[in-house]
Amino acid sequence: MAAESRSNLMAHAAALPDFHWHCRHTWRRASVNTAWCLTGCAAGDFGTIAFFQLTGIAWPTMAIMILATLNGILASIALETAILSRQMALRTAFKTAIGMSLISMIAMEAAMNGVDWLLTGGAMLTWWVLPIMLLAGFLAPLPYNYWRLKALGRACH
Repeated sequence: MAAESRSNLMAHAAALPDFHWHCRHTWRRASVNTAWCLTGCAAGDFGTIAFFQLTGIAWPTMAIMILATLNGILASIALETAILSRQMALRTAFKTAIGMSLISMIAMEAAMNGVDWLLTGGAMLTWWVLPIMLLAGFLAPLPYNYWRLKALGRACH
């Protein structure tokens, strides 16, 4: 039921006559929101990969990347909940962080780990891959975050 109503909402929002992709203010706001999300995702993701890289614990690469993705999402939710809790009750902040950012976080994590996999062959942090991972993680959810702000008027921050 929720997926069906979300699908209807997205179709309705896309059909709005005043929706467009040319609003600088919305792009700036979406960029700030995306940067906050990226901060949390990168902290959890990079921290997990660094742990395995530094300790030499022999886990399969895919298992490390799945754990890194999960930790990135959890860290992002925690950061966004902390930020939002200054504006609303903690429970509401938590629900807002999950409800409005989960798609963005999943896209972000998939992009970052996909770049890592393609460029290094696995879960490996090197000085040259980090900026590329961060750029991919920032750009992947940015159009969605813009759309969500412009068409639906919804944001995390």
